[in-house]
Amino acid sequence: MKISTKGRYGLRAFIDLAIYSEEAPVSINSISARQDISERYLEQLMAKLKKAGLVKSIRGAGGGYILARKAEEISAGEVLRALEGSLEPVVCAAFHPEEECSVKESCVTKYVWQKLNESMTQAVDEIKISTLVEKSRSAGKGGKDNE
Repeated sequence: MKISTKGRYGLRAFIDLAIYSEEAPVSINSISARQDISERYLEQLMAKLKKAGLVKSIRGAGGGYILARKAEEISAGEVLRALEGSLEPVVCAAFHPEEECSVKESCVTKYVWQKLNESMTQAVDEIKISTLVEKSRSAGKGGKDNE
């Protein structure tokens, strides 16, 4: 599986949002400045995250974005799937009836792909955003303790 720029930048922006939105909404402009990601691109990423129900937008002066749920309730997997779609490194016809495969019934490699897909899903779903926020703070990458 290769995570695109959407996933890499989006996860960085989401962690930034988790750190800085604890007390007030965070503007695209401030995330852009801290993470060196263009505002236009961030707007696209935030739209995807909002559609997935992971962030909320607050209008008006002092508005911006906040997390829709607590950081400890959101996994890195949720964020990545909202931005990338499926994270499966191999789309196998054995598990996706809409896919065509001439050896679907006799193929034994499907077990490899199933285990790989399950392992990757489990790995990203076990990593909570709150853990990444803590790691960011301990690495000196921002947050209330490092402002």
